[in-house]
Amino acid sequence: MKKINRRTFLGNGVAAAAVVTIGKTFDAKGSERSLPLKKNNEDPFNPVTFSAMPTRSFGRTGYKVGIFSLGGQATLEIKGKEEESEKIINRAIDLGINYIDTAASYGQGVSQLNIGRVMKTRRGEVWLSTKTHDRTYDGSMRLLEESLKNLQTDHLDLWQLHNVQRQEQVDQIFAPNGAIKALEKAKAEGVVRNLGITGHFEPLVLLEAIRRFPFDAILIAMNAADVHYLSFKNYLLPEAQNKGMAIIGMKVTTRSRILSTWTPPPLDQQTDARLRTSIPGTINIKEALTYNMSLPVSTTIIGVDNIAQLEENVKIASEFTPLSQAQMEEIEFKTLPVVRQALYFRRWDIGV
Repeated sequence: MKKINRRTFLGNGVAAAAVVTIGKTFDAKGSERSLPLKKNNEDPFNPVTFSAMPTRSFGRTGYKVGIFSLGGQATLEIKGKEEESEKIINRAIDLGINYIDTAASYGQGVSQLNIGRVMKTRRGEVWLSTKTHDRTYDGSMRLLEESLKNLQTDHLDLWQLHNVQRQEQVDQIFAPNGAIKALEKAKAEGVVRNLGITGHFEPLVLLEAIRRFPFDAILIAMNAADVHYLSFKNYLLPEAQNKGMAIIGMKVTTRSRILSTWTPPPLDQQTDARLRTSIPGTINIKEALTYNMSLPVSTTIIGVDNIAQLEENVKIASEFTPLSQAQMEEIEFKTLPVVRQALYFRRWDIGV
């Protein structure tokens, strides 16, 4: 594959029209004003974030991220919901969210396309993260080129290895023609600023990966049921902390199945065997989010169905007070009846 660098991307029309992008926001009177230009080596800046919610350090990067961030699934990955998706993304940024996470595989590229239409004018306001699900150098480089085009940007703040599950995948990634070479090359050439890894499945596999390579960030599935089975909190989080990595939490509501407001559909309508259940969830959205925000993570991402959900989540973040150990254990105990559906994405092939 041809060498990829910023000049190549720009020359091919893959990136935005300029090396820098201009974000727009509005003052108290509603008048539009432009934000400062953002260069590839500069952090984004959302002027609303610091008054909207608490912020934390994004690992050793120096970036300050809001404790609640927007995930690129749910409505954002559904084809035909372009207008609603753009409204959600713009509203998220207006509310102070300064971190957006997506992946090349979400909706077969739909999520990146929806986010890209907003990034065309607001790139300078949010940290933009996406992922490669390919384990090879060539495949990952192709996905990187596609991601930059769809996201309408000339660089990523974070590029991640997507959902690493098994040891053989780790070995493939670190092989001579593996995806890690693509990550290293992209960062060396300035197309990607930081590198990360993500996973839902098996904590010890990710533990091995972060011991092999100095990733800047890790995105991991942790919710209030995590401690009950193959716990990322117990077996992976301490090492990520020791390495100074940015830590992002996900799968907080596990497709709503951890929430008491969720009603299971009839079993004959549940087509995904991993998700089959007749048991409603056991905790509310405030308990679910506040639990995750009380963990030593930089931020927590959730995909939303609509603006009302987004606004509720931001409100919870704005009112956040860390839970005590006793309060966290109480919420963990509540999730015991729904462990399987709350952790459907874990490795369940050992007879449990």
